Amino acid sequence: MVNKPLPTGGFAAGTFTFTVYDDREEVLIPGTKRSIPARVYYPVSKESVEGMSRIKYMSREMADALKESMHAPINYDKSDAAGDNYSECYENAPKISGMKFPLIMFNHGLSSYREANSFLCLELVSHGYVVISVGHPLDAALTELDDGTKIKMHKETIKKQYEPFLPGAFKTIKLTCTKGSERELAVKFDDIQNKYCKFIQTRVDEWIKDTLTAVNYAKENLTDLIDFSCGIGAAGHSLGGATAYMLCLDYDEFVCGANLDGALFGNNKGKILRKPFLQLSCKANINAETRVYLDHTRPVYGAVFKNMQHISFSDMKHMIPINAIVGSLDPDVMHENVCKLHLELFDTYLKRSKDHPVLTSSESVTIKEYNPDVDEVTSH
Repeated sequence: MVNKPLPTGGFAAGTFTFTVYDDREEVLIPGTKRSIPARVYYPVSKESVEGMSRIKYMSREMADALKESMHAPINYDKSDAAGDNYSECYENAPKISGMKFPLIMFNHGLSSYREANSFLCLELVSHGYVVISVGHPLDAALTELDDGTKIKMHKETIKKQYEPFLPGAFKTIKLTCTKGSERELAVKFDDIQNKYCKFIQTRVDEWIKDTLTAVNYAKENLTDLIDFSCGIGAAGHSLGGATAYMLCLDYDEFVCGANLDGALFGNNKGKILRKPFLQLSCKANINAETRVYLDHTRPVYGAVFKNMQHISFSDMKHMIPINAIVGSLDPDVMHENVCKLHLELFDTYLKRSKDHPVLTSSESVTIKEYNPDVDEVTSH
């Protein structure tokens, strides 16, 4: 747990958690209720946290769960003893009196965890956003509730990713090598998900409900901190990115969104995207993410990263020194580009501090703008 990037904005980050207990019936374990945990990251003055201790980055139980779900070689005892097991935020740091900030809802990936993209979340906070990262019990490597309850990933979650597993997995792998137009590839992906991925589609539906539950909590309890007048931003990694896309498709209060390499699972057939959206991809997964570039009335931006793997769009890029797992792109270069892309999107369409995002291709990432209605593509 080393080489953590430092936030670059003018604010430090405060944090606290909340859990909404017994929100609704639990689909995966009939007869039980679902609870939704969330971590809030919020801007505070740097002066106010002087002398305060940073929170721990993860618990021992979380480290053990990640070893199992992500094969992450985390030496918890060594990192903890060396003082590396901390996050660049402060528990219950004093809020800035009289100031409210726009809200971004973040969703982690399948078999990941609530704090899996904390480096990105903290960078957004340092530039004046509140970020609420939602945990998804039974779908995360481990879910930790505020009462101390720890919920492990359901044993069927990964098994049911494809049903039947081998034919579905084979079709998905084959799709990554298939050539075709963006619409042809989107149709092929939808055929696969509708035939083999019904379970994953239902999980997107549950994650949307989890997110809306957390939003309702924020509306009832955090109006002194959050400015809801400009709408809400959505972001996420992997299945959390697909959730962000569906939130922007179906809910008016979500005004823009970003997807970190998430295949576009979910019931999006015949729907029109009417919000600006940013799709970030590694080359291996592009063919499962073309739906976002179709049928939209606002600008959509595509960013394809070189030498990246799927998991490296999370904090794991800085924590796993194995290129076969996280790709060979330098972690700091990845982080800088991912953060800049998110800030340009949210500064333009959520905070509305500029007229158009400034997005430029580089040796590490190729960026295209898909203009609405006319299917016109502009390279940057």
